[in-house]
Amino acid sequence: MGRVGLTTERLIRAGAELADEVGFDQVTISALARRFGVKVVSLYSHVKSSQDLKTGIALFALEELADRVADALAGRAGKDALAAFAAAYRDYAREHPGRYAATRLRLDPETAAAGAGVRHAQMTRAILRGYDIAEPDQTHAVRMLGSVFHGYVSLEMSGGFSHTAVDPEESWSWIVDSLDAMLRNRATA
Repeated sequence: MGRVGLTTERLIRAGAELADEVGFDQVTISALARRFGVKVVSLYSHVKSSQDLKTGIALFALEELADRVADALAGRAGKDALAAFAAAYRDYAREHPGRYAATRLRLDPETAAAGAGVRHAQMTRAILRGYDIAEPDQTHAVRMLGSVFHGYVSLEMSGGFSHTAVDPEESWSWIVDSLDAMLRNRATA
């Protein structure tokens, strides 16, 4: 069979799968080499370091998530778009916890500017245009939505809501409704 057909893209995809299985923090070149049954040194022609691998996984996950969010937003506006946007992030995090964690990796400015993070911000701003929110409030709103959705998803995934009788789905709907009302109110203020 010769070499296992290793490519940078194949290693990053396998790293993303591994992140979902064992956690993003546990992804290393050594773990990936074990997964392919090869020596660590054979991976260095495709990735420079574990950090390079993690950056590749982060960029892959950001792109994958951006595609999912774009599909969810297609043809929607206002609260419908806001709810679809939020659900796409939450569903992705539930289905791909390691990849979702990878999307939170701090990237250097040049790498971040070339990645799909820009698309995420553009899609958020597109939703906010439906609420007629202009700058500088639009930037504040982008940050708020990201903080609320990421915070909720992180707490939910860590079991933070498992100790109360209130269903997390009810809270999620309440949050989306409240954000919609706040954004509509802010636009008229």
